[in-house]
Amino acid sequence: MLERPESGDRAIIVQIDFGEAGQDERLAEITLLAQSAGAQVLSCVQARRRAPDPALFIGSGKAEEIASLRNALDADLILFNHELSAGQQRNLEKALHCRVVDRNSLILDIFAQRARSHEGKLQVELAQLEHLATRLVRGWTHLERQKGGIGLRGPGEKQLETDRRLLGVRVKLLKERLKQFEKQRKTRRRARERRDVPTVSLVGYTNAGKSTLFNALTKAGAYAADQLFATLDTTSRRVFLGSGTVVLSDTVGFIRDLPHSLVAAFHATLEETASADLLLHVVDAASEDRESQIDVVNRVLAEIGAADVPQILVMNKIDATDAEPKVERGGCDNIDRVFVSARTGAGLAQLRELLAETLLASKVQEPSDQ
Repeated sequence: MLERPESGDRAIIVQIDFGEAGQDERLAEITLLAQSAGAQVLSCVQARRRAPDPALFIGSGKAEEIASLRNALDADLILFNHELSAGQQRNLEKALHCRVVDRNSLILDIFAQRARSHEGKLQVELAQLEHLATRLVRGWTHLERQKGGIGLRGPGEKQLETDRRLLGVRVKLLKERLKQFEKQRKTRRRARERRDVPTVSLVGYTNAGKSTLFNALTKAGAYAADQLFATLDTTSRRVFLGSGTVVLSDTVGFIRDLPHSLVAAFHATLEETASADLLLHVVDAASEDRESQIDVVNRVLAEIGAADVPQILVMNKIDATDAEPKVERGGCDNIDRVFVSARTGAGLAQLRELLAETLLASKVQEPSDQ
């Protein structure tokens, strides 16, 4: 048996193949997510099904197999690389006799660990509470009883209903506070527009190297690490180019099946992306799943209203491939892709030139459109 770590959960990952492509990439991603959350992954259980079991998601036979494995490995946690309903989660915890966490809850937990700014913490708390509201009954069957006893007699409201009401009050308060941050952000944005400073947002799949590229271009020293969701709080810095100054913003990374509650909670922050003059879509060129990751990012961009913002694909991490720094252009000499390594600096000079070229061209075209 493996020695128990001083901190962190000992986890077993469960992944069911329902016919989707990229199962190996999905398994590697959930493993990295678990490790990013501080868990020690003991084993991975995989199976194929046509559809999820309504009660247990995996079926009773597979549940018994996982329960035996959990006992043998002395695991604390069963982590599903899927979204579970509240009922499925409760049934699984009864069958497996341990905590069960689905993919959405895991991502929310990582966001809670990584949020640094006050606004970021409020956004994550809002997402967690809205997620909790859908499964408040979990583990609280005693709350269905009527209040009673000295000091506990109330107007007849059940404890569960009280919890839901208090949760609703907190959610309303968080939304009001976030609206204040949104107003402040719009004020800063209008000030930049009056100064006619072009804005560029870095977007991309999580761990594609956005923060490393941001630091390389701005010398900002923002936190960057080889882990998922290292950056949650948007950071903006001025970058001086040959043709002038731009404001470059580093944003939260995207991931497949990103919980809608997180997209909603971070919507105000992500509006910075939708209002940018140009998007630098950073891609991990060394990933075998890069085309799928590009599709995921584009879908989230469409969801936040940024689908029509001009973008340049920045194929990062070429130091891990055989690619050379270069620029690929499409029709009408439009910039399609630029190949760089944020870690070594290869291709960054070309990227800066492309930024100046693109933003200068847009400035020149503006008068003719009026």
